[in-house]
Amino acid sequence: MQTLIDKLKRRSFLVIGRAGMDFYAEPPGTVLEEADSFSAHVGGSAANTAVALAKLGCAAEVVTCVSDDAVGRFATARLARFGVGTKYCRNVGGEARNSLAVVETRLENCQSVIYRNGAADFDMGAGDVESLDYAAAGGVILSGTALAAEPSRSAIFRAIELARAAGTPVIIDMDYRPYSWVSQEEAAEVYTRAIESCDLVIGNDVEFDVAAGPGRDGYEHARSLLEGVPSLVVYKMGERGSVTFTGSESFETGIYPVQALKPTGAGDAFMGGFLAGLADGLSPKDAVQQGSASAAIVVTRVSCSTAMPDPKELADFMSAHRILSSQETTAPGEHHAHCPV
Repeated sequence: MQTLIDKLKRRSFLVIGRAGMDFYAEPPGTVLEEADSFSAHVGGSAANTAVALAKLGCAAEVVTCVSDDAVGRFATARLARFGVGTKYCRNVGGEARNSLAVVETRLENCQSVIYRNGAADFDMGAGDVESLDYAAAGGVILSGTALAAEPSRSAIFRAIELARAAGTPVIIDMDYRPYSWVSQEEAAEVYTRAIESCDLVIGNDVEFDVAAGPGRDGYEHARSLLEGVPSLVVYKMGERGSVTFTGSESFETGIYPVQALKPTGAGDAFMGGFLAGLADGLSPKDAVQQGSASAAIVVTRVSCSTAMPDPKELADFMSAHRILSSQETTAPGEHHAHCPV
């Protein structure tokens, strides 16, 4: 694991996945069918993670395909505004379209309508990842959504191969979206092949259950990954906190209790805060706490990308709030492996 952390200290990341547009119903609390106005933000897991890293002082390049239209140009322009590199964002024409999410900023019964028909990011192919300078990067971050279809699936496996050949750490956020997959069985097979070749694996309890396959326990599956290539695995449980596995220890981390406005964006914020922490020399325990703090901040704000904290906001929040212990976030008699998201 030390080799992984040492290379992350380069503070430079290639983030492979999707970038799209998010519309949020305004003002916060408005249901979609009653909204008269919306605010527009860049979205998509890779874009959000890259913005989170950039706002915390890391270099981040997004690798994706965007539609050759105003929406695609919006996504890349907003990324550039946040200081995220876009030179590896290829324009695709024809019927390809950027993803669009139309979302509410409310906690209860939050509606999120996702348009993914003919998604441009699924057009990403091997050629889009073969020109990357893997040796110079501190880490390659993969969004599991890109594994759901071809040719982006093959591009992800090619990126894993090239990064490993260059000795560059590979990090995957499983980011399972069932509507993008043909079946859960297919997802299990593809995810298993991918995560077993990555150095750092992050997912929630549902995602690890999917990867484990029918009849198998996701918690045990996450822990068993340490027997192979991965040297650090984070098993997230939403409001229940997380369990982190390394080659020498496992530890539980609680959450920062906040009055959330919405449930979206926490995962991407966690990834950015956690990796930036490791890149800055924090221990895995402290980096997980920083990731948890970043997630807590983002769910109290409108949007995902725009809501990502900068270093001062993150430091101020962590000094003013106490993280709950895992015992405080888990009811007596419950086991982490069976906690809901």
